Amino acid sequence: MSAATGGVKPYYYVPQPSHWPITAAIALLLMGSGAAFWFNSYPIGHWMVAIGFAVLLYMFFGWFGTVIGESEQRLYNKKVDLSFRWGMSWFIFSEVMFFAAFFGALFYIRALSVPDLGGLAAKILWPNYAAQWPTAGPYETGQFTPMGAMGIPLLNTIILLTSGVTLTIAHHALKAGHRGSLKLWLAITIVLGFLFVGLQAYEYIHAYTELNLKLSSGVYGSTFFMLTGFHGLHVTIGATMLLVMLARVFKGHFDAEHHFAFEAAAWYWHFVDVVWILLFVLVYWMV
Repeated sequence: MSAATGGVKPYYYVPQPSHWPITAAIALLLMGSGAAFWFNSYPIGHWMVAIGFAVLLYMFFGWFGTVIGESEQRLYNKKVDLSFRWGMSWFIFSEVMFFAAFFGALFYIRALSVPDLGGLAAKILWPNYAAQWPTAGPYETGQFTPMGAMGIPLLNTIILLTSGVTLTIAHHALKAGHRGSLKLWLAITIVLGFLFVGLQAYEYIHAYTELNLKLSSGVYGSTFFMLTGFHGLHVTIGATMLLVMLARVFKGHFDAEHHFAFEAAAWYWHFVDVVWILLFVLVYWMV
């Protein structure tokens, strides 16, 4: 590196050939094939899924460990950093489209399908059907009570929005070099995230045992559990990402200039926050 470059690496780091991509492909092949066998009642299916998941975890630890090692050796210049940012941006965009599909399905059901099923022609087939939301659909699946916005949903909203604030404080502490504050506020964010997941699990138990609201409760039950369930999965993934960031902080990783992994996890967490606000309004509040 010459002085003419101003301390910036004049090359674009290209990693050596790696076995991690093929390892990931093998893991996904095992999981996909195993799921197909499992759904068709072949005993080997669940073993294939378990082995595939284990291989996937091994790949995650190995591949991310390699990238972390390269990052800590400062092998990445600004162009590599930019490629990481674009990669994370497109990943979050794909997640936006994922949830947009489910929100679009909810809109279609509520604004178009349900009114159409209450029309004159449909009355011939389902004379007793009331075209109002929430509904199980013309096919009766048993009485259920819809999940309201008050109680746990409102509490979880407060928890998740608070976690966004605590994470932002942790990010500013990192940029200011306040390692103690960084650890404290990041740990609080993680606790809030897993508290959200725990309360959502309690909410599901309440829905199944006391409200008779299940995944099989017609179109309302399926959309409710698909949207909230996938969001809960994303919260779990996000909290796990932040947990990894906290472990790296304790190992002395990141500084004011080099902390994109932390930023990427923060982007993901704020995305989860925004999705929950939409969920709370459209799924819980506008029942």
